[in-house]
Amino acid sequence: MPILLKNGTALDLLAALAPLGVSLRLARRLQAAAIRRDGIPESLPEVSGKLLESVRRAVRLPKLVQMDRKVSAKDGFAKYLFRGDGPEPFEAVRIPLVHRAGEEKAIVCVSSQVGCAMGCGFCATGRMGFVRNLETWEMVDQVIRIQADSPLPVRGVVFMGMGEPLLNYEAVVRAARILSEPCGMAISAKAISLSTAGVAPGIRRFAAEKLPFRLVVSLTSADPARRREVMPVEEAHPLPELMAAIREYHAASGRRVTLAWTMISGFNTREEDAIQLAELVRGMPITLDLIDVNDATGRFRPPSPEELEAFRDALRKHLGMPVARRYSGGQDIHAACGMLAGAQDRSMG
Repeated sequence: MPILLKNGTALDLLAALAPLGVSLRLARRLQAAAIRRDGIPESLPEVSGKLLESVRRAVRLPKLVQMDRKVSAKDGFAKYLFRGDGPEPFEAVRIPLVHRAGEEKAIVCVSSQVGCAMGCGFCATGRMGFVRNLETWEMVDQVIRIQADSPLPVRGVVFMGMGEPLLNYEAVVRAARILSEPCGMAISAKAISLSTAGVAPGIRRFAAEKLPFRLVVSLTSADPARRREVMPVEEAHPLPELMAAIREYHAASGRRVTLAWTMISGFNTREEDAIQLAELVRGMPITLDLIDVNDATGRFRPPSPEELEAFRDALRKHLGMPVARRYSGGQDIHAACGMLAGAQDRSMG
């Protein structure tokens, strides 16, 4: 079997190619060439042609096929439809951040699976069901392809696209390591986030391994019964288990925990919801990310401006911790949070 480039770190590549006489320095140069220049060098100073030819015979440089691309006329978000080693298409999103003059950049929202087994009621990907895990190189190549097409430099990655990253743990963490290593994409580890619907064993493993990447946990409700209505993961990993894992993560990392709250009108934006959340996280510093629900079916609606303001007032009163309103763009091209559905999205084309 050929060795897949972009599917492991430079150290992984060294371990695979060492029998051919490849040094760590050469492994890093090969990694940089594959990731930054999308190729295998024809020649390198101080490296014999014979050795490079042996490397070329031993490796394969896989690449995603871009099937489609659509850019929002409203906010510049761009959605890409890719195909990798399997026939099933999957999506990634380029998010422009242009609010700071001179610091314009892009973030790539990466998919880690085709479909998703979590079944969250407000998520189009969850309604697809699980199809397969993506390989590490398929995640890394999403960033490479989008960077090559982007007018802005890619300075961050969020594993918040299709799929549950912590159910494809090893491949996702390997992809994050490749994207952050100096001979990879050299993206700061602090600018790489993994988002989970609440897979407690994965959170505990993430904490135990003391990974440098950010962790975001989608909470959406602090009421177990209400959370279970829209997030079936509550059955497998109920709130007490989930919060124990989150507290382990905080203790191990010392970081303020980021919790995501998908706002659904009339469901989780009451003063009672703010009180329940404050009680749930008591004694642990958090940042709460408020995200409007995006549901093309119309079943769930985001809060009205008045409802949002009342909820924020309740959070200030009862929670007293940082609250950020996260803009979820690209609704017009179905690129917003919760709207990715791969081949089932007939708006592409």
